[in-house]
Amino acid sequence: MPAEGSRAAKTAREKWLTVIGIGEDGLAGLGDEAKRRIAEAEFIFGGKRHLALAASITRGETRPWPVPFDAEMRDVLALSGKNVCVLASGDPFFHGVGVTLARKVKSQEMDVIPAPSAISLAAARLGWALQDIETISLHGRPIDLIRPLLQPKARLLALTSDAEAPAAIARLLAELDFGASQLTVLEALGGPNENQRMARADAFDLENINPLNVLAIEIDSNPQARILPLTSGRADHLFEHDGQITKHDIRAVTLSALAPKRGELLWDIGAGSGSIGIEWMLAHPSLRTIAIEADPNRAARIGRNAVACGVPGLVVVEGSAPRALAGLETPDAIFIGGGGSDAGVLKAAIKALPSGGRLVANAVTLEMESLLLAQHAKLGGDLTRIAISRVAPVGSMQAWRPAMPVTQWNWVKP
Repeated sequence: MPAEGSRAAKTAREKWLTVIGIGEDGLAGLGDEAKRRIAEAEFIFGGKRHLALAASITRGETRPWPVPFDAEMRDVLALSGKNVCVLASGDPFFHGVGVTLARKVKSQEMDVIPAPSAISLAAARLGWALQDIETISLHGRPIDLIRPLLQPKARLLALTSDAEAPAAIARLLAELDFGASQLTVLEALGGPNENQRMARADAFDLENINPLNVLAIEIDSNPQARILPLTSGRADHLFEHDGQITKHDIRAVTLSALAPKRGELLWDIGAGSGSIGIEWMLAHPSLRTIAIEADPNRAARIGRNAVACGVPGLVVVEGSAPRALAGLETPDAIFIGGGGSDAGVLKAAIKALPSGGRLVANAVTLEMESLLLAQHAKLGGDLTRIAISRVAPVGSMQAWRPAMPVTQWNWVKP
């Protein structure tokens, strides 16, 4: 028994940090334990709004977050071992400061008392089942991230940044031919100023929106709507290009060979239109791409395509490989397009991969194919010939017209 008591006392001493979610209803929405932690804290961090909500029971020193916000949490970490409390909006682990703190503070040093997130409150007000809808945080992030979620009959809940965001999202929906979509702005959820207002995307005229808002979207599209299919090998017309693009059927096979896994980074060398790297990122929000492209016009085009396809975080490096590869973050997978023939690029890619990293290289020229044949003979892996034919008119009749065959080398570094 004494041993258990000493362990409990040690755990209590170790937990120097308490993170408390607080809603717009302030102290009324907090339990007794959360109120006690705030009252006993030596130091209380939070936004000015959060600190004001808890002011009546605060006894310790209050410290508003610095501007700009310090993601390294230096001020909080400097008080390690003290009795510190951090106030956050709603659920601190739904795109909140709790996530930031958890990267710096061990879980055994921190207690968290969450409140309902704004997304949970919005779903409750609308009667929407959270498991059946898409949720996204656009707080401090590009609204273009919403593009892949624009699917027929979908319901979305978007956490926005400010009072202007709902109108900006409405304009984007109308521009992409989703103008008939129904928007509901849910303002100041959980507080005395809570409010709901509705408008169609193409007739959005709501004004004086509370900066604390969640936007609910019921998608309605017309036949021209720019819908991004959920599988790889998306239609070529969805990408701006000058002919330098891995065609949709070859792209589907290539993405399958690259086999993206959660959290991985792809190098797309000689990216052209960026279609491979973009589809890699569309497979999961955690995936990242660095696209390397020597031609400045194509490099700019890749950036536009990334935004248009809802992956604005794609990084474009303008420069020629292998020189442009120096200093880049280590990739989990590398793709090399079909038109090259530089043995130095292939050598640098092989060297850059870590053990277990994957390389997929496509060849359409004899010169590039000979390089892949040589590497396959030396290092092994899989070698595949992809030949596709499409029906095309021949006079008054039709016949198969073969596309250029693609030789694909797929290799995993030992």
